[in-house]
Formats: sequence, structure tokens, C-alpha cells
Amino acid sequence: MSDLSSSASTLAVVPTKQATLLQCMLAGAMAGTAVDTALFPLDTLKTRLQSKAGFAASGGFRGVYSGLTSAVIGSAPGASMFFVTYEGLKKTLSTVLPDPQHAPMVHMMSASGGEIAACFVRVPTEVIKQRMQTKQFTTTSAAVKSVIHNEGILGFYRGYFSTVAREIPFTCIQFPLYEYMKKTYAFATHRPVVDPWEAAICGSIAGGIAAAITTPLDVIKTRLMLSQRSPVGAGGAPSSAYYSGITSTFKRILAEEGPRALFSGVGPRVMWISIGGSIFLGVYEKVKVIVSKDN
Repeated sequence: MSDLSSSASTLAVVPTKQATLLQCMLAGAMAGTAVDTALFPLDTLKTRLQSKAGFAASGGFRGVYSGLTSAVIGSAPGASMFFVTYEGLKKTLSTVLPDPQHAPMVHMMSASGGEIAACFVRVPTEVIKQRMQTKQFTTTSAAVKSVIHNEGILGFYRGYFSTVAREIPFTCIQFPLYEYMKKTYAFATHRPVVDPWEAAICGSIAGGIAAAITTPLDVIKTRLMLSQRSPVGAGGAPSSAYYSGITSTFKRILAEEGPRALFSGVGPRVMWISIGGSIFLGVYEKVKVIVSKDN
């Protein structure tokens, strides 16, 4: 480890005023809702590009706000759950592993725990959102009724494990890189912390890199969530071909469509998460500062 890295890691454990879990929850909720609402059209285009039915058949550029209601419903509680778990684990693990060299491990473990917890809230709304984005259904109520009727309550958690399998590698890349960039830049500028706009830039770069690397996992997750046992969706629209299991879906995509299909939607995904990472983490850091000053 270089002197700069060592000094930056040491800075990471210098005692500072810690935000409470309630502050983290409020910050995460506001940041998550801001991102999901502002960038929803990019998410829709990404989902349609990844659909087995194809971009045009899934809606093309039409109705890019389909499924927004479901996304908004799950956004705040999902983001809050993530940051509450992330900050709580980071504080606990930093006490157990105080050595600065363990900081990246602490961030990865904390982020992984945060994603596992958040997915319990996020996945049900994600299933409904993606099926509406690809025009399988035209209303949230119709999508919910179809899942209950054809798949039962567990249908809302279709793709849970594939979502976790995507999110853990993503956060293990994004958050250690994000934390490292913040601490390194703060050290270079002789400050204890970076400003929110600087954190936003760090979040954008870290998010874009993580998004590109994990796109194949995102494609698998999308195929599983869009897949349903019923032969048709609402209004007679054809449903996606049925997929089951992460490994079998991966093999099937390779066999039927080739390796290139695993990077479907990589452009919108990188753009969406780069911009989203900037907004999400920038707003998150800013709200933490505001709420801390009010207390």
C-alpha cells in the first residue's frame, strides 16, 4: 500500500461527527426518490433493450414512464433500508476491524449487507415496474393481480436471488471505489471530508464503472423478472419466454443469442447509473450535512 493510500485510509477512521441511523434513513429516502423519478426514462429504455421480446415489441420509445408509480412506492423505503443497514454495519465493522487496511473490506461487507436488506423491499416493486415498462401490463393493479393469480405471493420475489447476485458485485465495486475516491481527494486537498458536489462526481465515476462490469448480471435479472408462467399479459400482449434460475438463464442467453446479448442496454445502464450515482450520493451527502446541522 502506497503512502497516499495509507494516509487516505487513516483519514477514513479519524473520529468525526457521525450521522444517526434516522438521518441516514431520511437522506437515503430523499436521494433514492430523486434518482428514480428523474432518470426513469433511461431505466425504461435499458429494460426494453434487455427484454427477450426486443426493444420495439416492448414499447420502443413510447410510454417511457410506464411503471413509475411502482418505482416511486419502493424507492424511499428501499433506499432507506440500504443506508440504514450500510451505515450501521460500517460503524460496527469499523470497531471490529479498526486497521485502516481493512477499510475496503468493511465497505464491501457493509454494502453487501445493505443490498440484501434493501432487496426485500425493492424486488416486489421492481417486478411490477419492469413488467409494466415492457408493456406486459398497462396498470399497476392489473400487474399486481396477475402476479397474485398466476404466481402467488412468492411471484413478487421472482428474481430476488438474481438481484442480490447483481447488487453485491456492483456495490463491492462501487462503494469501496466511492469511499476511496472521497478519502483520497479529501487528503489531497487537506480537508477532513469532501463537499457534496465532489462526492457526487466520485459517485458518478464509481457508479459508471460498476454498471458496465455488472451488465451481464443485470440482463439475467431482467429476463427472470419479466418471465411469467401465463402465456399472455394484459390485453393479450405476448409475455416473455419463461426463464428459471440464474445459471440456466445465463447459458440459454449465450446459446440462443450469443455473448453480445449479455451486454444489452449497457449504454443506457452506464448513463443512468453514472448520472444516478451523482444525484443519489450527492443528495445523500448533502442531506446528511443539513440534517446534522439541524440537530
